[in-house]
Amino acid sequence: MYKSTLLLVSGMAAALVLSGCEKADLDTAQQSGAQPPLPEAKNYLVPPIHVPTRVGWQNDETPQVAEGLKITKIADGFEHSRQVLPLPNGDILVVEGNSPGTASITSPKQLIANKVKARSGKGGTGGNRVTLLRPQNDGSYRKYPYIEHLNSPFGIQLVGDDLYIANTDGLLRYHYRPDETKMSSEAEAFTDLPSTINHHWTKSLLASQDGRKLYVGVGSNSNVGENGLEVEYRRAAVLEVDIASRSSRIFASGVRNPTALDWEPNTGKLWVVANERDEIGSDLVPDYLTSLQDGGFYGWPYSYYGQHVDTRVQPQRPDLVEKAITPDYALGSHVAALGVHFSRGDGLPEQYRHGVFVSEHGSWNRSPLSGYRVTFISFSEGKPTGPPQPVVTGFISDDESELHGAPVGLAQLQDGSLLVADDVGNTIWKVSAAN
Repeated sequence: MYKSTLLLVSGMAAALVLSGCEKADLDTAQQSGAQPPLPEAKNYLVPPIHVPTRVGWQNDETPQVAEGLKITKIADGFEHSRQVLPLPNGDILVVEGNSPGTASITSPKQLIANKVKARSGKGGTGGNRVTLLRPQNDGSYRKYPYIEHLNSPFGIQLVGDDLYIANTDGLLRYHYRPDETKMSSEAEAFTDLPSTINHHWTKSLLASQDGRKLYVGVGSNSNVGENGLEVEYRRAAVLEVDIASRSSRIFASGVRNPTALDWEPNTGKLWVVANERDEIGSDLVPDYLTSLQDGGFYGWPYSYYGQHVDTRVQPQRPDLVEKAITPDYALGSHVAALGVHFSRGDGLPEQYRHGVFVSEHGSWNRSPLSGYRVTFISFSEGKPTGPPQPVVTGFISDDESELHGAPVGLAQLQDGSLLVADDVGNTIWKVSAAN
């Protein structure tokens, strides 16, 4: 048995090497917008894998920014800095978390892929904490351990004096006091969240504009339902939690991995970035940005990008495919968008005031690599227009062999400057107008 397993793993490893020969035919610019080209699906024993090696930021290295902008380091030395939450008093909360490592390994392919991806620095244990950054008189920020001993935290929101944190298995509530540098109140278990296999562990979080609801993005427990649909209960969905009663319902479903949420400021609609399915080619399936309809179904696992049927899923559900809503805007295949933030205020140059910033954590199963940048997509009358414009780049080397960082959470300070949480680089960056 042991020998046969070794032979199988060796065969899979060889397949991994061979899979690196498969190249994308489309670049992400071609696959962005309302009607992306969708080539024929491919089937692989092992999907293409292309992973740069983490080197981090050396000395005074920084990412690059578009003309008219400048970038500065606010703080570093984190353990997987994922989200940033600016507070009314000028403090910034930084969520440090990573996968709990509880997802089962059901094939040699997963084992090998996990080991290969670990080279990028995206693996490893996260800080499982929230760190507070307090501004000092000289413009720097001082770090304080604010909340510790969390369970793979990701989303965070402040509603009045209540601070909500989305652990991988549930929402916690704390009483927030602006003067504190260490949380004094005990965590209150507010409501649980789906947490079975946790193939996708992140739980994104957004409060409604009236402070009465919380919206939680819950990713699927699998790529395309291969772990059984019984473990997908209330997953691949955005949940709406009523704060007063703590009851919840499914607001939108069929969204494979809804990693970040925000409100479009002109229409008040809820928008999401989502990571789509893997293992059918470097050019499939585009991750996307879309508004969410209450009660809407977005295809997973039965179809992608509207009503394109995924033949791997059994049994088929043509009745649900018929209802599948086509996303508003494609971002490109495997970019792994993990952050979304609609621009507010006038602190940034004019071209960045009407639209949305998206952070792309970057691909591991595409050659050439995609993502590893922050982009801006202009909006007009509540809809995206034009291609994504690169705003923050330079996270990977030109030859794609080395990885300095990977952007995740986005937020704006009171002066309008953009904060970027860098997961692999373990740094918080501030992007502001050059003049």
